[in-house]
Amino acid sequence: MEQKRNAEEYVRESLFSMQDLSYRDFQCRLMPTADPDTVIGVRTPGLRAFAKKLAGMPEAEVFLTRLPHRYYEENNVHACLIGMMKDFGETVSALDRFLPFVDNWATCDMISPGIFRKHLPELEEKIREWIRSGHTYTVRFAVGMLMRFYLGESFSAEYPALVSSVKSSEYYVQMMVAWYFATALAKQREAVMPYFEKQVLDARTHNKAIQKAIESRRISVQDKEYLRSLKVSRKAERIVRR
Repeated sequence: MEQKRNAEEYVRESLFSMQDLSYRDFQCRLMPTADPDTVIGVRTPGLRAFAKKLAGMPEAEVFLTRLPHRYYEENNVHACLIGMMKDFGETVSALDRFLPFVDNWATCDMISPGIFRKHLPELEEKIREWIRSGHTYTVRFAVGMLMRFYLGESFSAEYPALVSSVKSSEYYVQMMVAWYFATALAKQREAVMPYFEKQVLDARTHNKAIQKAIESRRISVQDKEYLRSLKVSRKAERIVRR
């Protein structure tokens, strides 16, 4: 117990030593779902550097067992440590323990395990499990992994179909689905454009995906004009929100 407490105290004291109160206020404005009292205010480069240092220490293994964490930055350190893991099975197990405690988009999007690139077939199975979890940020994470790893050579028409099957009223799920389709359109146009043309997504997500695609430099001028013609009315969006 003493070892666990010391590991947690070491991480917390290290984070508070890097505290920037003005940056904390800025972060809180970007994360309306996060409790401001749980945000220390640590700039990302410093947090990442600390996580890299911690990864080589025995305290890291102990810290990863201390869930839930109290502070937003502690969760971000946890996310960084998972991202640095070298074993696929250990990474997935760590994620299964951690994802249920993620409560904001920033921590969710910080989780980026490099080891996944070497295990795409196994990862696909886990993504299908995570995407059905019903937990906002687990679903967001799953869609994000499909966007990161499966829009190139590993792309399959099954993947946009899987993402479009996600039905959620949660804003941060809808926005990740929109981001996925805007990015997928740039990389897999022929397979993805029909999702816009047939309005497969709910009205709000559909319009947000179009907005993100129009803002992208990877979408042609002609396609941007075409996408504008595919937007649905604000009235339809309001009906979906109800």
